[in-house]
Amino acid sequence: MKNHIVAVCLLIAMPLPVLAQKSKSPKATHSAASNVYVQEEGFVSVNGLMIYYTTLGRGEPLVILHGGPGASHDYFLPYVLPLARHNRLIFIDERGSGRSEKLEDASGYTIENMVEDVEGVRQALNLGKISLLGHSYGGALAQAYALKYQHNLSHLILGSTWSSTRAMNDVFVRMKETMAPELRDRIDKMEAAGLFGHGKPYEQNRYTADYMIAAWGEGYFPYVYHNRPDPNYDPIGQGNTAWDLYREMWGEHGEFVIDGNLKSVEYTDRLATIKVPTLIVVGEHDECDPSLSKVMQAKIAGSKLAIMPNSGHMTFVDQPGLFVKTVDEFLHVKKD
Repeated sequence: MKNHIVAVCLLIAMPLPVLAQKSKSPKATHSAASNVYVQEEGFVSVNGLMIYYTTLGRGEPLVILHGGPGASHDYFLPYVLPLARHNRLIFIDERGSGRSEKLEDASGYTIENMVEDVEGVRQALNLGKISLLGHSYGGALAQAYALKYQHNLSHLILGSTWSSTRAMNDVFVRMKETMAPELRDRIDKMEAAGLFGHGKPYEQNRYTADYMIAAWGEGYFPYVYHNRPDPNYDPIGQGNTAWDLYREMWGEHGEFVIDGNLKSVEYTDRLATIKVPTLIVVGEHDECDPSLSKVMQAKIAGSKLAIMPNSGHMTFVDQPGLFVKTVDEFLHVKKD
């Protein structure tokens, strides 16, 4: 089946007075044009679904995969925008997420299917070899892609992620053990009572507000932000996600256990087959504990590990300058 692309273009420009100076020399005009970045967005019809993408920047392609599962690319912005100065950034909303098409049958939400979606977008946009950056769940997806299609990769960047769901679940056990007893008991009681089917009809297919506050606002929060907490962070607002996808992939029994189909993420023993240049980024206080990243670095020969100091899971929010510098230098290392 051929892929089809529908696209529109947006223009991001410097203030008009800069562009309006007609008396400037051709060299000066070219300099002003170098400050203009054209953004394109559209949909790729791939594997029977319409997958949303948006692209911005100049240079070799850097495809960026979001987490969740079931979030969207939006949370990367504006933090990673400086990377567009040296790379063409391609953000994808994964199947069922953000602006991409949803499935009627949630069993189609698998990491294996999403690997094929990423490959379909790469082919449809004629990207050739790509650098691939995945954050959180997107990092697990990036590993799955690399394990099947590493011949299409020039670089791999794994951000705040895990290679073993069993190991990630062990991290969650330790996280719960360090909670204040009152908070842990409150979370345990809500999980034991079941997290879905409560409240009014429109509320029954998502976590309750009380659980969102307890899990995301209290339990997770110290592991999400550390240096620059987003003042607009709202644990209930975090509930604006693709719940059908989330329940299928993460599971239905709470934030502190992955028991959906992401149990298939057991890649640690296969990571040694990855031969492309790899950078692993993690926060010092990350939800995906740095110990998980150290294991990945030990398995991938020649890989680099960057632990962002005083940072949680959102490394590019807590340490935006350092994150961009680390990624930029990795992608554009000077050769002797």
